Amino acid sequence: MFPDAEVLSKVLYDHGFSCGSIEPIATGKHNSTYMVRLLDAPAAVDGDRAILRVAPSDDAGFVFYEQNMMSREPAIHAEVMHNTAIPVPQIYVYDDSRESMNRSFLIMEFMPGTPLSDVELPPEQRRLTMEALGRYLRQLHDRCTAETFGYPKGSFGRPRWTRWPEAFFSMWDRMIWDIENCGVYSPEEGKGAREALQSGVEAFEERRRASLLHMDIWAQNILVNPDGEITAILDWDRALWGDPEIEFAILNYVDFDTSSFWRGYGSRPPADEAAELRARFYHLYEVQKYLVIWTLRGGADRDRIRRYRDYSLSMLGRT
Repeated sequence: MFPDAEVLSKVLYDHGFSCGSIEPIATGKHNSTYMVRLLDAPAAVDGDRAILRVAPSDDAGFVFYEQNMMSREPAIHAEVMHNTAIPVPQIYVYDDSRESMNRSFLIMEFMPGTPLSDVELPPEQRRLTMEALGRYLRQLHDRCTAETFGYPKGSFGRPRWTRWPEAFFSMWDRMIWDIENCGVYSPEEGKGAREALQSGVEAFEERRRASLLHMDIWAQNILVNPDGEITAILDWDRALWGDPEIEFAILNYVDFDTSSFWRGYGSRPPADEAAELRARFYHLYEVQKYLVIWTLRGGADRDRIRRYRDYSLSMLGRT
């Protein structure tokens, strides 16, 4: 059950925000997001609007990395703002105390713009937008780095894996366990998925450092102005410290790995046999999450889940 307006108003008031209106925003698939028109706010707040994002209920059904993932966002936003020119909102408040409401929430800066998914840009403007996205992601991957790999641990914790192959194999194992646990893969199919990755272990290179990856780049998470200039990149809660090639696999999945993107990024990923094998597993890591999400949270009928399941098992059989 979603919090009502009275609860949301109290949440804001408890943190020094007085609101004139609270309007739901139809964006994102995991959190609930609201536009807040402000009557009064703390001195750090710029403008007369803010965004309130509320985490789902504890029983919503999660992929393993979605547990408490909102807690990672303050540190991620700070990292990106400090090291890059990527436009991201300032987070004013993160509260997981459950004192004002029985969910975690963020109060953050309102960023102007329209989701790229909701605008029709002329071809040349879209090419420039994709070039800019490539430049921004190159900054992210080159300037936001760490010595360890994996998902961040809460607000300020670094991941614990010192080697990327170990981190990804652990992530893969947890993903397959989730798929088994919700009844989409049988134990035998799960075992086959793990063995398929293990058979390709030599393709996973040691990486000297981990890059910060957004891991959810698609048109709805990119805000643009009428000229196609990127005004914000949103929804960093799935961010990961790892191999940029896994980010590229997601870009390929949403048809964002265009020639314009790569022109902005400055270089393309390797195209040898090992890179192709990594790309297949990175693609499947993205695709298979929907088997868990749709089974536990809805959003797709059984036929679509079956098609994604059969597709994933077929791809695994090719490794």
